[in-house]
This record gives sequence, C-alpha cells and structure tokens, in this order.
Amino acid sequence: MLKIGKLKVSSPLILAPMAGISDLPFRMLNRSFGCVLAFVEMINARSLSYKNKRTNIMLSSNAKDKPLGVQLLGCEPEYIKKAQEILLSHKPDLLDFNAACPAKKVVRRGEGASLLKDPKKLHKLLKLLVKNSNVPLTVKIRSGWDKNTINAREVGLLAEDAGVDAIFIHGRSRAQGYSGKVDYEAIQSVKKAAKIPVIASGDIWSAQFAKKMFDETGCDGIIIARGSLGNPWLFKEIEHFLKTGKILPKPEISEILDIIYKHLDLCIDFYGERVAVVLFRKFIGWYLKGYRHIRVIREEITHIKTKAELEKILGKYI
Repeated sequence: MLKIGKLKVSSPLILAPMAGISDLPFRMLNRSFGCVLAFVEMINARSLSYKNKRTNIMLSSNAKDKPLGVQLLGCEPEYIKKAQEILLSHKPDLLDFNAACPAKKVVRRGEGASLLKDPKKLHKLLKLLVKNSNVPLTVKIRSGWDKNTINAREVGLLAEDAGVDAIFIHGRSRAQGYSGKVDYEAIQSVKKAAKIPVIASGDIWSAQFAKKMFDETGCDGIIIARGSLGNPWLFKEIEHFLKTGKILPKPEISEILDIIYKHLDLCIDFYGERVAVVLFRKFIGWYLKGYRHIRVIREEITHIKTKAELEKILGKYI
C-alpha cells in the first residue's frame, strides 16, 4: 500500500506521464496488466490556460481510468493558478508539479528542471499549488542540474516544507537527460531526509532493475516510464518478482501480437481508425524490438492507414 496524502494506492508501481505516449488507450492497456496509478501526459500551464484543443484531448478519461494523476508544467504563478483550477475541475486523484523535464525548449522558458537552479522560486510555486489544491499535491525533481549541483536533498526538503504530499525523483541530473548512470545515492539522500513518501524513477527496464531501485534507495514506490513501451507485462513481472523472487517467462510472439491488436483497437475506439493507425506506428518498433524482421516491418508500415494493412504486413513476417 502506497499512501500519498489522502490517496491510498494498492501498488507502489506507477505509470509515468510520457509526452505523445500516455493517452487513455495506453493507460487502459497498462491497467489491464496491474498498473493502478497512472498519469496523463504532462500538461503545460500556458497551453491549458489558453484552452488548447490538444491539451483538452490529453485530459480525456473514463470511469475505469482511476486513480489518475495529472502533471503540470509551468513557472508563472498566474498561469499555474489558472491551470490548476481547470485541472481540478476534471477531478484528478493527484496533481504533480514538474521540476524535472530536461528538454531544451522547456528549460529555456524557466520551466521543468530549470527550477532546480532556483529552489526558492520552486518553493513559492509549490506553496501556491498546495494552498489551492483539494487533492494530494506532489513534485517531480531530478538529482540536480548537473554533476556540480546535485541538490536533490535540499530541493526535496524545501518541497516538503511547502506542504507537498510526496516527492517523485528521477535519479539523473538535467545535464544527463536520460543517459548515463542513475544516481541511487541522490535518491537515497532524499528518502533519508524526508518524512513524506519518496517515489523513484530511472532505468526501470525489468523486474531486477525495479528491485535494485527499492533496495538501493529505500524508496516507497517507483515510476515506470520507458520500460513500459511495448512491454505492459512489466507491471505483472515486477509484482511477481518482488513477491517470489522468480522471473516470469517472456511472452510468446502470439501473445505479443494479441496485445498489439488489443492496444490498436483501444486507439481506434478513441481516435478513429485513420488517426489511430498513424499514431500507433511508433509502438510497433517497441513491441517487436529485437525481432529479426523489425527493420523491414518498420519500413513497410510507414504509410499504412488501416488496421487491415498492418495485419497484412505482420502476417507476412511473423
């Protein structure tokens, strides 16, 4: 059981918000494999304030898509406050503030990981969010800006002082992006200092990596991001390994194909076939990673527009 403020979650495994990935079909598929708490894609405060059409689509949900977290990105108090009001009207179960995104266009605007360079400003923004929130409020941070400014412990304690209910931390600096080694010690330093839950992320590619994160950091939960791409089985594999110490066998190609079509059907129901098939092309590479015909398959699906066309190509090579 993971407790974040008044939210109680039966599993410590959380599906991360991923740009262009974490839509309703993706979340529902992962929930069918044991994911309990999931996030929508990161929401930009300015875009939401301007009632951007795509942002509203990103917030689409249903009664079974619970509990649901929403992650907010921004640095301007007026837009953050307005965006928070809009988000809370959607009745999420959790609101997270992003101070971790390393993207150049994000940090240039003073958002995301850029806030790690100005902990006092981050503290003020978090106090504003906590004051106006009626759901648990969390923050996502990184180990620091670069190897010379590893300040996760300091930032974590300021976040706790601001009143957040939990700290999400990616074990890399902004300079590392998503490369290099995860700094387990930085995560552990936050866990040892903070009295609120600490949820860790970084390189959760397998059940063994998940256990390593728990063992090395003492964290209360983990965030699964890129490891879930083409691998919704990961949630079930981690749960099984943590309970039994045994690794579940990898799915057969027939099961992988079944899930590919199940995922695609969910996308078609949500977007309509033409849009869904185009958006789904990227997932094929993840589902069939390592398969010997994947390069040819990738080339042939470049222009497909229907499920039938995809079935024909996969039937030819698998």
